[in-house]
Amino acid sequence: MSVPVGLQSVPRAPGAVPLLGHALALWRDPLTFMTSLRQHGDLVQVGLGTMPMIVVTSAELVHEVTVKQARSFEKGRFFDRLRPLAGNGLANSDGELHRQHRRMIQPMFSKERIADYSKIMSRNARELVDSWTPGQVVDLEQAMAKYAIDTLASTMFSTEIGLPAVEAIRKNLPTLLKNLLIRAASPKFLDRFPIRANRDFDTASKALRAVIDEVVAGARRSGHTDNKGDLLSLLLSAQDADSGKSLSDVEVRDELSTILFAGAETTAAMLAWTFHELASHPKAEKQVVAEIQEVVGDRPVTIADVPRLEGIRRVLDEVLRLHGVTLLMRRTTEPVVLGGVEMPAGTEVAFSLYALHRDPALYANPEAFDPDRWLPARRGDIAREAYVPFGAGNRKCIGDQYVWTEATIAIATVLARWELTPLPGHTPKEVASAVAHADRIPMTVKQRHV
Repeated sequence: MSVPVGLQSVPRAPGAVPLLGHALALWRDPLTFMTSLRQHGDLVQVGLGTMPMIVVTSAELVHEVTVKQARSFEKGRFFDRLRPLAGNGLANSDGELHRQHRRMIQPMFSKERIADYSKIMSRNARELVDSWTPGQVVDLEQAMAKYAIDTLASTMFSTEIGLPAVEAIRKNLPTLLKNLLIRAASPKFLDRFPIRANRDFDTASKALRAVIDEVVAGARRSGHTDNKGDLLSLLLSAQDADSGKSLSDVEVRDELSTILFAGAETTAAMLAWTFHELASHPKAEKQVVAEIQEVVGDRPVTIADVPRLEGIRRVLDEVLRLHGVTLLMRRTTEPVVLGGVEMPAGTEVAFSLYALHRDPALYANPEAFDPDRWLPARRGDIAREAYVPFGAGNRKCIGDQYVWTEATIAIATVLARWELTPLPGHTPKEVASAVAHADRIPMTVKQRHV
């Protein structure tokens, strides 16, 4: 691994192997590996194959990369490897293209639009709880993945024209998410190896993109426009106020794919972990249920209830802190000084929100589930730079309020109706993908009597 002269003062993580570098450690246990790097300093060298990568481990330097010096970085290798799935959507685009598309897409996540989407979220949550029966064992990881994908698909495609895409999403998105991190951390030459992870990723990616292409083209032909109220029609009719530019069919497809990738796994994992953590902490669950009864009662949850369910927000903050984004990457576009080290243009820089949010220098008792750390009296002890579950700066997730709303409505709807009890004999294990989701969370549902 050839390291530029300016980076030779950065300590190298132990455990590299020839040709693969640290990729093997990232495959085997990415969460432990990324968390371990802080012991080597604020900057650590890691090898992805023969390519050197600098991992930033401190909140201050992550803030430098994402906010203070953000204009000196573009999306890095992780997002290059995501391109077969998301094309040049918001997650992958840079510079003026990114700014232009963000201006065009931002109105789709306005308060008014999210209020419209919330009706679909509430309907889908009620359908979910209505489908369960007392004593049934439900795998929450699977159930929440289905809820998140169905809700995203329903807000993206409001009419029958999108049914083929909805079915393709249900079938292919879980496969793509499962193999994404392995793909991103692998040396590129391994893409040509006929291993199952490669075959599955390539097949699912091609199938999903082909179906969405057909749906977008069909919608364009049929005049599917903004009055439909779904994301597809909004994208088809979007125009940039400065340039008057509209999105091409390929750009619409890429943005839809990006929204799918960004929204489905984050929401599903957050919800599944929430029910697990609350069942494991009865005092916290009792407080949340009492709040739901006071704010919502027996009626369906609405958008107006979301800001009043402050206890749920604290629980979600804590769940996102504990089970966050595994790995993000940037690439310098010009020489940059980080932590006193000059990095040449083209340097790959990575950071892990999962590791950052478990840093004992930033959080007291960081491994513990403690929603009360987000009470106003205690939240002031946490630096703003220390908690960035949806990123920061001009790359902050554009759909964060959509996710907060969807998750709050789902939790309030489920817990108002059902008590969830962990199935004996299984302890959920973290599995790293885009975020740290659970392998399985089997729980028994019981009618709640308040």
